[in-house]
Amino acid sequence: MYATGRRNGTWELRESVSTPAGPRSRTLASFHTLTPDVIARARARSTQPVDAAMVRRAAVRAGAPLAPSDADRAAGELLAALAHGRAPRAPLRALLTDALGGGKRRPQPSDSARAAASWVAASARERGDALRDLLLLAERLPPPRTATATRPAFPRIASGHA
Repeated sequence: MYATGRRNGTWELRESVSTPAGPRSRTLASFHTLTPDVIARARARSTQPVDAAMVRRAAVRAGAPLAPSDADRAAGELLAALAHGRAPRAPLRALLTDALGGGKRRPQPSDSARAAASWVAASARERGDALRDLLLLAERLPPPRTATATRPAFPRIASGHA
């Protein structure tokens, strides 16, 4: 089984089958984002056993977008809420810390990872709007001054033996 992109932006899960007329490829499922439902549809149509992990690896290799797991989606929403100053109540924080292994020593996230936390759950539209705003800002910045245009040229001083 393999995944392939189409010109219209969709993706397909396909399998190769051997026929009397030679090898053929048939589409098992079409999708925009690989979800568990797409994998189930491909599994139902396939003539060979299909492993969900194998399908995900094939999609990643092809560059197809994967739907985040429920846990990743919830974590992203929680990080976005925390970035906006909305934290869960203390008992829930303690349970989350315990469930996530907060007592274990782990490497601290980088400053850039912390800064990106508020964007984890942002939609493509929100990210696009922010990028558009950033490009508009960059367009309004004055051009950089060149070194030769702002400094007067002085004659070179040659040093000799004293």
